[in-house]
Amino acid sequence: MRVRGASYAERVSADVRVGADGRPRCGWVGEDAEYIRYHDEEWGVPLHGDRALFEKMSLEGFQAGLSWITILRKRPRFREVFEGFEPEAVAAFGEDDVERLMTDAGIIRNRAKIHATISNARLLLGMAPGDLDALLWSFAPGPGRQRPDSFAEVPAVTAESQAMSTALRKRGFRFVGPTTMYALMQSTGMVDDHVSGCWRTAMLTA
Repeated sequence: MRVRGASYAERVSADVRVGADGRPRCGWVGEDAEYIRYHDEEWGVPLHGDRALFEKMSLEGFQAGLSWITILRKRPRFREVFEGFEPEAVAAFGEDDVERLMTDAGIIRNRAKIHATISNARLLLGMAPGDLDALLWSFAPGPGRQRPDSFAEVPAVTAESQAMSTALRKRGFRFVGPTTMYALMQSTGMVDDHVSGCWRTAMLTA
């Protein structure tokens, strides 16, 4: 979907911005090239696999209280120092690793979040392969969910994200609050919150 003749700054609505390539996108993307790539290639695309979902859950936890673009820019370093978010590797981290990570300006240096990531990896190892994937996706809303027309219609928390958070907390997982879990649901394609008019809507409903 393209809007011909639109200038770079022109908006289709208050919630959709037309980029330099003529594609209308969710307005939150702005003009940052990495944010545009993330929006176009990752956000809202179904993601599966325990390792991939553990990585996304960990990064969403680090994002709490911050902007996602901050995490996105630091993601390559996060992946490097957390051994690609391989659960076995992260679960083996000790206090020396925590101190090493606390000195690394390339990530978010939050001791509680680092400890939570390690603890969550250990909990994941106690689950059967595929169980995290199955658990998280069990909370995805069924078909027929209405697409938002504006950001005002996009919730911060839903009954499903609250249920997901409760289930994870009962298992001992940390930094998995309902708002964080709704962001996880958006980013992993469990819900599709691309607003009407965004070019990605045609791709995701094809």
